[in-house]
Amino acid sequence: MKLSIIGSAALAGLAVAHSSSSTTIKYTAVPGYFLQDEAATDPTTFDYTAENFGLISRSYSGDKDHKRHKSLTQWERFYNEVTKLNDGSKKDVEYKVMFLGRHGEGWHNAAETYYGTPAWNCYWSELSGNSTATWADAVLTPGGVDQALKANQFWKKEIREQRIHTPDLYYVSPLTRALQTADLTFTDLKMPKGSANFKPTIKENFREGVSVHTCDHRRSRSYIHKLFPRWSIEKGFSENDELWNGVTAESSGAQDVRTTDALNDIFFSESKKKSFVSVTAHSGEISSILRVLGHRAFKLNTGAVIPVLVKAEKVKGKKPTATVTWDVSPHCTEPPLASTTACICPSGAEPVTTPLATGF
Repeated sequence: MKLSIIGSAALAGLAVAHSSSSTTIKYTAVPGYFLQDEAATDPTTFDYTAENFGLISRSYSGDKDHKRHKSLTQWERFYNEVTKLNDGSKKDVEYKVMFLGRHGEGWHNAAETYYGTPAWNCYWSELSGNSTATWADAVLTPGGVDQALKANQFWKKEIREQRIHTPDLYYVSPLTRALQTADLTFTDLKMPKGSANFKPTIKENFREGVSVHTCDHRRSRSYIHKLFPRWSIEKGFSENDELWNGVTAESSGAQDVRTTDALNDIFFSESKKKSFVSVTAHSGEISSILRVLGHRAFKLNTGAVIPVLVKAEKVKGKKPTATVTWDVSPHCTEPPLASTTACICPSGAEPVTTPLATGF
């Protein structure tokens, strides 16, 4: 499950050159504020709703600047800390808190669990669905809806009890499961006075990494607009998915280039006062974001959310031109033999590189 906004050359499986610039942005995940930053925190058992989004209970250097700091919540004091970091930084340095939310369980997740990962990757994921479920651009399962509503209830609790600063900016992947998750999570929140309303921007580069799986094949711009007509869709968003072809898959390096481009669009584009950002995306895309930020690997469970404090700094000098590739992904033409460790095509069914489904 992977993707990139790199261009038509990538669709043909060709190498793509990432353009250089006289100024680049260096990203750093700032440690010491969240449990998810620490090596001792196990991602598989981490429950963001039981850990105040992972915010560590500690004092900050700016506490003394506020006479009422003892009556402030941890999140209020953390917001003051981020404000102080931005106020004290040079114009070429910016701090943002990124809330990275993974979509709730989709039917593709349920199908992978049912068939097993080896069989899923080499055959079933290339189909649009089976007799009981559709997973091309998968929608949420009932369990996935519950996970998104859990996030909604937790945000309500944090607003009520922690007086948390809600996001100033919202971004969402264009894949349906992420759109649904963002809608269920944020739509009916009673935002604090003066806070930004939930009106997200749908951003191509925050979609899951492109693979040959049909769950990574997004629907049309018209479909997305009809589903959420009041939401913003970024400029240049194509009517049809020009990236998925059912043959080539984006490499991790290509995905990181695309993720960097997405982050570059967000940082230094708004006032430093808009320092809290929500991104609703996918496991693979959030892993890519964390790699670009230099954060430790932290795989999110479906429906989970983690914040990360990010420092962005404009750096002069040309960045070496990077070349990224897409890979051909062979798969079976018939259901594979039962296997828990590897995918074995049945006798006479050799792996192919042609798509098994055209998607939408």
